[in-house]
Amino acid sequence: MKKILLLILFAFSFASAQNITWTDVTSSYSPIPGVKVFKGTRSSLTAYYFDVDMTNPKVAIRPYITNSLATEPELLKRFGAYAAVNGGYFGGTSAYSAVVYPFEVKAQNIAALTRNSQTYPVMRSFFGIKKDGSMSIDWIYHFGGATSDIYKFSAPLPYTLNDPAPKAAPQKSDGTQYEDLLTGIGGGPRLVKNGQEHVTYNEEILWGSGVYMDDYRTRTAIGYRADKHVIILCADNLQLQELPSIFISLGCTEAMNLDGGGSTEMSIGSQDLITSSRALPVILAIVNPDSLKLPKTPVFEKIIDTGDKEASVTGSWFTSANAGYYGTTQSMLTGIGNGNSCVSFKPELKVSAEYELYAWWVSSSNRTKDTPFIISHKDGIDTVRIDQTVNGSMWSLIGKYTFSADTTDKITISNAAKSGSYVVADAIRLVSYDAATSSVEESRNNPVVSQYRLNQNYPNPFNPVTRISYYMPKEGHVSLRVFDVLGNEVARLVDEVESAGSHQAEFSAQNLSSGIYFYTLNSGSFIETKKLMVLK
Repeated sequence: MKKILLLILFAFSFASAQNITWTDVTSSYSPIPGVKVFKGTRSSLTAYYFDVDMTNPKVAIRPYITNSLATEPELLKRFGAYAAVNGGYFGGTSAYSAVVYPFEVKAQNIAALTRNSQTYPVMRSFFGIKKDGSMSIDWIYHFGGATSDIYKFSAPLPYTLNDPAPKAAPQKSDGTQYEDLLTGIGGGPRLVKNGQEHVTYNEEILWGSGVYMDDYRTRTAIGYRADKHVIILCADNLQLQELPSIFISLGCTEAMNLDGGGSTEMSIGSQDLITSSRALPVILAIVNPDSLKLPKTPVFEKIIDTGDKEASVTGSWFTSANAGYYGTTQSMLTGIGNGNSCVSFKPELKVSAEYELYAWWVSSSNRTKDTPFIISHKDGIDTVRIDQTVNGSMWSLIGKYTFSADTTDKITISNAAKSGSYVVADAIRLVSYDAATSSVEESRNNPVVSQYRLNQNYPNPFNPVTRISYYMPKEGHVSLRVFDVLGNEVARLVDEVESAGSHQAEFSAQNLSSGIYFYTLNSGSFIETKKLMVLK
């Protein structure tokens, strides 16, 4: 009898989905790159959905969260988004559903609920977009405050309706770490999996929450198709049990419910499609990709150490005994003077373009506070004075310059300082984001390198999240760990076999105090340690 009833309910919801007449109304609104707007009608129902082409490089989707509640149109204007819907569940100013910004978890899916005067651990759904643009809907659980602490699971906890007994909390070993997550939003329940109706209302403990399967109310939900089109839907008089068949009829292979009822709202530009007067802490927005504020990816990098052929030494210099120098060549020191001692780096670039210039030195209290870096570039000569008592053993930005790709390009570190005792010279680094430089190969830093490389974390100093990148010349077991100044391990970021190529790990110091820490990469016989700084 139960099976027959389920079939009847599915047949009813599928028929209801088919009864909605959809019309393309995109031309009625301000155009958004890669986005179409559809209006659906049937008796006593009005619905809209955004069709977002995620293959279009001019559009992106991301959530926003605020401690200052506002209506959706106000938040749309505040964050400069094209369009938006309400987000996940909340109470007051607190989000009960995950909100993930690029490289930062702003809110977590609720980890436990009270039902029957007992505490029930719970896993709920999450719509995520990875750094490569791929999307998924997963049941997730947070084991900490960083994106690296998010684990996804093949199934939620197996609760039944009004289950009298709480289940054991999820364990990391039962799931897999959510790797390369860029942004996303939590909700629940899941509606569609692998193109089939798959509603996990009971498992995600929506019972007892005021969210019902069969009442008619405003709804918000999200899904996506195999062709990387995201469907974001709002309707003003709909049962939750109808949503799966609607998303399937629109071609979605995966779908998830968001908050609904009095929270449901959909806006585009200054126009409301579905209206609510409720103030919200979270929206899911359609934005320009620049709104993601992703760090740019360099297409060219060249590093020159004092021992390289592009470096020349004039005057009296001696090697420093201090650790923390770049590469295999110790840093060099000279006393302050009148410019009679200097180290010059001639980059011998092959493409005229804008480059970021970084420098590496080993800091100490006896270093000069006004070391002259003299930069000869296409537009002239600039002198930048650097305090070398601080920010040692890391890449520090000196400035951005256009180099002309001829023999006049030069970076000189001079001893013509006035404050302190010793000038230090170690290495410089040139980085370009200009596509014209992408085809240039450098023997030291060609992307196809034959050596391991551990890069300085970025940003540094940081609070609370930073990223550490490294290069593997071959497949092998990798350990990337963080230690405090006493040598105690405070985090293990990587401990697995990885393929050859570039990799990146995220480190959250949310639960650590300000100070100096060290991170160590170990693979086979290779081991290297660098310093990072938490600044709160």
